[in-house]
Amino acid sequence: MKAKDVMTEHVISITPDANVLQAARLMLQNRVSGLPVVDADGALVGIVTEGDFLRRSELGTEKRRPRWLEFLVGPGKLASEYVQASGRKVAEIMTHELVTIGEDTPLEEIVHLMEKQRVKRLPVLRAGKLAGIVSRANLMHALASLAREAPEGAGDDAGIRARLLAELDKRSWAPVATIDVVVRNGVVEFFGVITDENERRALIVAAENIPGVKSVRDHLAWLEPASGTVIAAPDENVVARAS
Repeated sequence: MKAKDVMTEHVISITPDANVLQAARLMLQNRVSGLPVVDADGALVGIVTEGDFLRRSELGTEKRRPRWLEFLVGPGKLASEYVQASGRKVAEIMTHELVTIGEDTPLEEIVHLMEKQRVKRLPVLRAGKLAGIVSRANLMHALASLAREAPEGAGDDAGIRARLLAELDKRSWAPVATIDVVVRNGVVEFFGVITDENERRALIVAAENIPGVKSVRDHLAWLEPASGTVIAAPDENVVARAS
């Protein structure tokens, strides 16, 4: 999937010369946490978010430092913080350095950018103009849509086992050399040894994601690498397949 498949096209925006209180009201009325800032020509020039309203003089939350620390911080930084706390126009408090994407940007790249830049939304540009926006909520909606459309499938036991082993072969964390997998009537059973409890959880998740699996039984023993102590498998720890 790409940005154009999940983005919000009818984006609520604001102009750079709008009052910051107008921006706050607009965000509250429309229940959004950020607004793209668009000039008279339709070009994206910035973005204003909830974070821009945290340090405000009206709230008494502007940053305060001891005089000696202000000397170390320097006048440039202090002046910038003053503008952020007391500016009256959107242009004065908005973020100018933008991370944007195109309509054909894959979702994998979008998620990578959100994580790397620590942002909750990415404007989508078309020919330099704002075409939409992709937020974390859009990704959640896409996930929910895929969950509704995904076929459950009903493979036979041999097919389930083959698909599960193929999935584990692709994962570097999977202890394929020390475990065995048995499938009976759609029930996956794991036998063998693991060296990390996270491997147990990951194996169960891998099995749950195979179409046709009804439940997972965990018979895996845990080998503590440092001491060589073996802890027996949980007594018939059954994890039901998610509905």
